[in-house]
Amino acid sequence: MAGSIPALSAMKQNSIELKNLPAVDKLLCAPEIKTLISENNPELVKYSIKNVLDFYRKIAKVKGIVSPLPVIIDRIKSETEKFGKKSLRPVINATGIIIHTNLGRAPFGEDIINEVSKVLTGYNNLEFDLENAKRGTRYSHISGLLKYLTGAEDVLIVNNNAAAVMLSLRAFAKNKDVIISRGELIEIGGSFRLPEILKASDCKMIEVGTTNKTSVQDYENAINENTAILLKAHKSNYIIKGFTKEASLQELVKLGEKYNIPVIYDIGSGLLRKTPIDILKDEPDVRQTLAAGVDLVCFSGDKLLGGPQAGIIAGKKELIAHLKTEPMLRALRVGKTTLALLESVCLNYLDDKRLFEKNMLFRMLKKTPDELKKNALILQKELKQYNIEAKVVENKGQCGGGTLPGKEIDSWSVLIEKKFEFNKKKSEFSEKMFYNLLNYKFPILGILKKGRLYFDMLTIPEKEIIKVAKIISEVYKSVSLQ
Repeated sequence: MAGSIPALSAMKQNSIELKNLPAVDKLLCAPEIKTLISENNPELVKYSIKNVLDFYRKIAKVKGIVSPLPVIIDRIKSETEKFGKKSLRPVINATGIIIHTNLGRAPFGEDIINEVSKVLTGYNNLEFDLENAKRGTRYSHISGLLKYLTGAEDVLIVNNNAAAVMLSLRAFAKNKDVIISRGELIEIGGSFRLPEILKASDCKMIEVGTTNKTSVQDYENAINENTAILLKAHKSNYIIKGFTKEASLQELVKLGEKYNIPVIYDIGSGLLRKTPIDILKDEPDVRQTLAAGVDLVCFSGDKLLGGPQAGIIAGKKELIAHLKTEPMLRALRVGKTTLALLESVCLNYLDDKRLFEKNMLFRMLKKTPDELKKNALILQKELKQYNIEAKVVENKGQCGGGTLPGKEIDSWSVLIEKKFEFNKKKSEFSEKMFYNLLNYKFPILGILKKGRLYFDMLTIPEKEIIKVAKIISEVYKSVSLQ
């Protein structure tokens, strides 16, 4: 009993502190809140008050502390102002990671946005057949183009690649067996794992082979009367080196034909076709995969394709026709914005010159180290005009987004140099710069590494270099005065 007395005392103290929280009526009468109401929607201010009081109530319960009234009022003002600002904002990517998952993956560029804005500003023929003056289908706008680019008999578009895989598995293997190599049980961004997608698709996963070695014989030994699909998943975000072996596409296709079982390939990254970019030479592409005889290929729209978030299923006409009848498709279908963006991006694949001019992803991948060094020297020179010392250093960029694992891109970056007597101060300054840049009105995400701040030129467009220098100078000045 004696041990419980301090706990009871703490609970009593916390209860007293909760009573000290200002009431809503008292806050509404505060001059600062009255001013806030006159400048904003009164209901919005009341909503902010409720949220802030809930926040401080939780703190009081845990710590037995209530902040002073001015602090609470300041938070209410800040909370209200947040609603007037867009949460989704443009960010300058200075990380050297091209397909940055946290920054929206593949960037579109102004050309694509300008083209699409003409379609999206008013009404459009999303599901209207202009030629026959009757209802049409939304997929007719992009299917012909994608069939040409991939060599597929037909295509279907859903809202992401996980949805593409799930729809395919559920449609052809519900309550049946799906055979997959243990070495391909991938986990994609956000902790989504392929085994969980199979489970959610009501399939039974049959693992074959080992982590590092799987032969076509392993697949064949696992086939029985309940086998519905032979599934292959591209290891797009990791590599297995050393004593390894995997069944080739050609072997799986022959096995599927022998037993009349569809072969589905989750290619993930979504390279449509081969391009003259050295780093992509070993990456599987959709066109060659389908040419090998695979029945269905699933891939992303916002990775190596360079388009919007989407899951694309390409392959045999009769299989796609069956997918179009699935009730789940209604929940997974894409809207006019995705289709308009995807169509504009895919049109650029008709010509290599157009692709490298308008697709930002390929523009960045095609940059040479000499070009990147030249841009780094320009940024260094611009910073010097603001009396900021910076060094141009070699760096390694990445494709990112779970794409091209283990492959680095030769790049150059700019390192902010500020003289301090102690390294600790230099580290603290770099850290403050890093976070203040993120919270600036035009955020920049750089690289904070071992107490030093870098800006990689691989992902900074040439036209933004002067703007980047100005933003860095303003934040540099602000942090220096702190």
